[in-house]
Parts: sequence; structure tokens; C-alpha cells
Amino acid sequence: MTTRKGPGVQTALMPYARLPRAHHSLHVLTSTVDVFGTAHWLLGEHVPQPGDVPPFDALVVSVRPGGSIELTELSAVRARWPHLDRLPDGGFVVAASRARRYEDANQVQVFDALGRETSSFSVGDAVEHLLVDEAGQLWVGHFDENPIGIRRWSATGRPTWMSDDAHIPGLFDCYALNVSGTTAWACPYTGFPLVEIRPDRRERPVRVWENQVRGARAVAVHGERVAFYGGYGEEQDRLAHGEIVGTSVEQTDVGLLTMPDGSVVGRRRVLGRGSRIYVQAEPFTEWGVFDLSS
Repeated sequence: MTTRKGPGVQTALMPYARLPRAHHSLHVLTSTVDVFGTAHWLLGEHVPQPGDVPPFDALVVSVRPGGSIELTELSAVRARWPHLDRLPDGGFVVAASRARRYEDANQVQVFDALGRETSSFSVGDAVEHLLVDEAGQLWVGHFDENPIGIRRWSATGRPTWMSDDAHIPGLFDCYALNVSGTTAWACPYTGFPLVEIRPDRRERPVRVWENQVRGARAVAVHGERVAFYGGYGEEQDRLAHGEIVGTSVEQTDVGLLTMPDGSVVGRRRVLGRGSRIYVQAEPFTEWGVFDLSS
């Protein structure tokens, strides 16, 4: 919903999904929206504490786009600061953002639809993003303490694509990652180009466009139109619009993204999926959405 036109336009998030109040007594460990549009919350009994965490049981509360609710109990979760996403077969992936060693075989846990762990493997330290695509492939982007780029993994831990030889300029920290269908879009530090990755497009799996918007934490793409959300300092609520023209993204407008009531977002989680940017503000019980296609 746009509140006014012209420079400095303010755009309000639309309410998308809400954690049922019956589960508000549990601690939100993390939350996400999967590639099919279902919102998930990973809930635990306790707030994570420093040091090693003994395996604990956790609850996933899933809210589908139509509003129906599903509960899945996961046994013996090991991640203190987890990432979560759902697999197309109904199972879940839980990954620790930090690995004590680069060969930590317990870093990523795969659970079946009944919440039982079926396998585990490592994807490397310093996980910034972990997003599952429609084919069940895991896309992982890392932050700067392990600048190995962007990688795609099978749900059994087999690497299926790596950015090592993709010639993506300045890929040091994967600030923004968007996975929709089986395509990934990224906007990495240091140069913040817009990057499209289609590993199954053999003739040109990676395309790169120059971009002048710095520091965005989420990106949405719809046709030739692009939106970047976030930035440094006072630009953390910036919503910059652009258009893909030739070899670059040309900025067309810039404004602010707000809560549905027009207030400042504050602390948040952000996630890009195709034309959508999902935003979850503290206390992380509700998701709002901005859709570039609407």
C-alpha cells in the first residue's frame, strides 16, 4: 500500500502471517517464509545461551497462505542460532549459522515430515542465508568471516553448484539472497551488483548487472523491475526501486518501507522470494509483505 506519490514515497507492508497467540509463551528461535509462501516459526522453551547447547526438542508452527495451521515437533535440535526452511516433501532443514570447524558434520540437520532427523552435514561456517528452492535444493550464502561465496546443496549434503568460478565481482559477503522457483538472486558486498543465478541454464548460468544501491539486505525482482530494501545507518528502512537496463540497474525511485500502521520497522528479519520482500519486526510474531508485482 503506497501512502503518497513523488520523492520520498512511503510504502506500508501488508500483513501476511501471524504466529497463533497460543504459542506466544515459547521463544522464537527463528522464522521464515518458504518458497511456496507458508510461514514457519521455530520455537523453543528457552532463550539461547552462550556456549554449547545440548540437543533440545523444538516446535515448528506453520501458517499457510490460507490461514490453516500445522504443528511439527523436531527432536534433538542442535543449533543455538538456527536457520530454518521447509523441504518440498514436508520435512525441515535446521542449520547452525556457525560451525566450530569447517568440517562440522552436525551443522545442518535434515528432518522428515514427522520431525525425525534423517541426516546431517556441513555447508561451512558463517551462514548468512539458507533458503530451499522448489526442487528441494539448499541455497547458502555466507557472511564475511567465511567469504566462500554462494553455494547450492542437495538435501543429502552434496554440492550441486558453487560460485567459485562464476566470476561474480566482489563476492565477499552475501548481503541479500532471494530464492524463487529454482532461481537465485543476490546482491553481495563489496560492489552490490544484482546477480541472477540459474545453474540449469547451461549457456549462461550467471548474469550480473552493475548497481549503485549500497547495503541492501533484501532484493525483489519482477520482470525487469527490481526493489532493494535496507541500507547503512539511516537508510535501514530505504526501499529503492530500479529497472534492469542493459548491463546495469538504473534507480527509478527511493522511499521508505514502514509497518502496516506507518510506524518505523525497528529490529527485523528480512527475506526475499521472487517479487516479494517479507519483513518480520520484533517480537518476531508477525510477517508483513511488500510485493513488487502488485
